[in-house]
Amino acid sequence: MERTSVIKRWDSAPERKGALEFARYLQSKGVLPSMGHTNAVYEEVLIAFENGYKLATHLYSGMAGVTRRDSFRFAGGVESAFLIDEMSVEVIADGKHLPASLLKLIYQRKGPDRIALVTDSMRAAGMPDGDSILGSLKNGIKVIVEDGVAKLPDRKAFAGSVATTNRLVRTMINLADVPLNDAVRMMSSSPANIMGISDRKGSLVPGKDADILIFNDDIQIDKTIIQGQVVYNKNIN
Repeated sequence: MERTSVIKRWDSAPERKGALEFARYLQSKGVLPSMGHTNAVYEEVLIAFENGYKLATHLYSGMAGVTRRDSFRFAGGVESAFLIDEMSVEVIADGKHLPASLLKLIYQRKGPDRIALVTDSMRAAGMPDGDSILGSLKNGIKVIVEDGVAKLPDRKAFAGSVATTNRLVRTMINLADVPLNDAVRMMSSSPANIMGISDRKGSLVPGKDADILIFNDDIQIDKTIIQGQVVYNKNIN
C-alpha cells in the first residue's frame, strides 16, 4: 500500500484475526475491502460490513453458505450478502460456476444496482481449449480448459474462469432471463458505482470516458472504443 497506488480493492476473509483492522487500513488508503474466500457467519459478516466490507467477492464461489457450529446452524457468507441490503455482490455469470437457478435468485434478491458481473478470468480467457497455467508461468498450476471453463487436471473442480465480458451479459439474458438493459447495467454502471469511479466510467454521459462496446443481437462484439478511439472493428480487424 505504501509503495503503489494501483490497488483499488482487496479481498479477504473477515472472520480472520486482524481483518477488521485491515479493512479500516485499506479504506484509509482509498482501497475497497471485499469479503471473499470466507467461512464467516452472519454475525461476523455484519460486523465486517460495518467496518467497510461493502462487497462480496464472486458470490457462492469460495464462500460458505449455511454452516453448523456445535450443532447450531448459522447463516453463512452467501445468506449474509442477501440479508444485508446495502451489500453489493459480484457474480461469475459464465454459465458454469453458477446454474440458472442461482443466477435468478441473486438477481431477484439483490437487483441490478447491487450486482457486478465479473469474469474472474485467468490468462486462458478467449483462447482455444487445451492446457494452460493458473498463476505464475514458472510456478503456477497446470489446468485444462474445456467446456467453457478451466478445470484442475483431475477434472474434479474448476480452476478458474475463461469468460469474457460479453459472455456474462449473454448468459444473464439467455440463462437467467434478465432484461438486456439490466444485464448491461450489471456490467457497466453498477461496477463503476461499487468501485467509486462513476464520475468517469459506467455510462454514456458527456464528460465521462468514452469507453464503449458495440455488440450485435447475439452479444458478440462488433466494435471496441477506448477514450473515444476505435481499437477494434470487426469489419476491419
